[in-house]
Amino acid sequence: MKHLILPAALIALMSAPLSAQEAEEEGSGPSLMERGAELFWEGLRQEMAPALEDLQGMMEEIGPSMGAFLAEMGPALADIAKEVEDWSAYELPEILPNGDIIIRKKPKDNAPAKEDKDSEEGVTEI
Repeated sequence: MKHLILPAALIALMSAPLSAQEAEEEGSGPSLMERGAELFWEGLRQEMAPALEDLQGMMEEIGPSMGAFLAEMGPALADIAKEVEDWSAYELPEILPNGDIIIRKKPKDNAPAKEDKDSEEGVTEI
């Protein structure tokens, strides 16, 4: 749910000025649908304001440490990303109690499919 909050808020913030500008250019008032949409986005903006303020506070708090992390680990992570061809071939990372991180490859299903015994020998009907 949190992943949808930020994009919805950004769309809401960008759409209101555009719709107001279009209404002024046309010279006529907004239609009922446009007014309803504006009221919807305004309500959404008001509801989202506390969450956006919390998000901004969190980013101010962790921003410097994330910047330092990316500056230090960015080149190493880029090298790893170049080496891995298919990320779907790996399990989710596992963090051990001692802090080690293990990323295992998913097991391949190398067992050949068993063919039906009858198809190998050929079935004869009597």
